[in-house]
Amino acid sequence: MPLIQISMMEGRPPEKIEALIKNVTATVSETLDAPKENIRILVTELPKTHWGIGGKSAKQLGK
Repeated sequence: MPLIQISMMEGRPPEKIEALIKNVTATVSETLDAPKENIRILVTELPKTHWGIGGKSAKQLGK
């Protein structure tokens, strides 16, 4: 059973997360010949204050 973990900054609308889950599931299913029912996707959204880029938080950088 494939388990895919995706970490990203918070702020995207729920429909974008749903589309991501659908598209990643389809790609993994096609690539691995795995049934979609066996694929698990875990999306973790992190606050911009917890995402560092070049020594600064994404919030400080205005990302």
